[in-house]
Amino acid sequence: MSAPSPARLAAVDLLDQVLERGLPLSQGNRLAALEPADRAAAGRLTAEVLRNLERADKILKGYLRKTPEPRVMNILRLGCVELCMGGAAHGVVSDCVEIAARGKATEGAKGLVNAVLRKVAAEGPEIWGKLRVPRLPKWLRKPLVDAWGPQVVAEMERAHWNGAPVDVTLKGAPVEGLEGVTLPTGSLRLEGPVQVRALPGFEAGDWWVQDAAAALPVKLLGDVAGLDVLDMCAAPGGKTLQLAAAGANVTALDLSEARMERVKENLDRCGLKATLVVGDALEHKGAYDAILLDAPCSATGTIRRHPDLPHAHQGEKISELIGLQAWMLDHALTLLKPGGKLVFATCSLIPDEGECQVEEALARHPGLKVLPLEQAWIEDRWRSEEGGLRLRPDYWPQRGGMDGFYMALLSKD
Repeated sequence: MSAPSPARLAAVDLLDQVLERGLPLSQGNRLAALEPADRAAAGRLTAEVLRNLERADKILKGYLRKTPEPRVMNILRLGCVELCMGGAAHGVVSDCVEIAARGKATEGAKGLVNAVLRKVAAEGPEIWGKLRVPRLPKWLRKPLVDAWGPQVVAEMERAHWNGAPVDVTLKGAPVEGLEGVTLPTGSLRLEGPVQVRALPGFEAGDWWVQDAAAALPVKLLGDVAGLDVLDMCAAPGGKTLQLAAAGANVTALDLSEARMERVKENLDRCGLKATLVVGDALEHKGAYDAILLDAPCSATGTIRRHPDLPHAHQGEKISELIGLQAWMLDHALTLLKPGGKLVFATCSLIPDEGECQVEEALARHPGLKVLPLEQAWIEDRWRSEEGGLRLRPDYWPQRGGMDGFYMALLSKD
């Protein structure tokens, strides 16, 4: 048999990484050695399997007497999803059999893989269309249902299943040849699958990738030209780029030296400047006119873009993150000049990481207040009771959705 597709082989490796070792896709460099087209294909295949895991397992269960060895199961999942979504049966089945043949722990399952996937090719697509939109794992679905209700969560799950288009933030003027739809908030939403680095204006640094929702916290600060601004958890750098492009004197702070290197690369590509500091945000000293605290969180608002997140962990660290967010917010307030503005934000769908954090901070700090938000692009349904904004993936369904985010603009006497 011929060698399997590098993209399919890498996708199975990535599924093993997430589903068996509990590691997010962002860890490791399995895709680094692939050609750009194979890298893009492997990422797309992995994402499709993770989004459709419930459907794949439901179909495969009908053809398996018992659950096979984990890597074999992931080979079957990959094949099942591809076949049910229109993949050519011969190429998919032969590649999956060859991937099984290449491993000591899986070579004995070649016949199983071949037999099961041939049945899936014949019967699976009809079953596929009758299955429900895949649900979130129970550890996450329950608290979200408690917070938002089952109907809203079902709409979120549909948004996650649909995936996410690519949004970009322009450094300045529109870029010739970069086609998309300008959203009400100002982001440019690209259409169709794209290879980002090949697009007009990427190498010139005319724009950067940033979900429309993630671009809004900086916008809450208003005109920052000439102000000393701290981006307290800066990596990967989208908000630092926004602040620098708006004329702020930006200090970008992050704990990870490796992640800060990515911020530097983005700044260099875009021809923008910021002071980069690698260090613990809780130990940082200084005085700033404005602070952006996009705090470490569960990232549950980004599942439409990162479908590995619900499968890479079981929410075991969320309580730790909630405590860290409160400490970081308290410390950030000590760095804020009198009359300064602070944006607290998290890319989480869990109120304990958003609305509740601000409510509790107001109780801890008598001089703290939530500033009114009057930007023209704010929709009324985004507003939360304590004065912040709650964005959800089910918003803008006709436009392709948005990441889940919480943000509030704060000031202290």
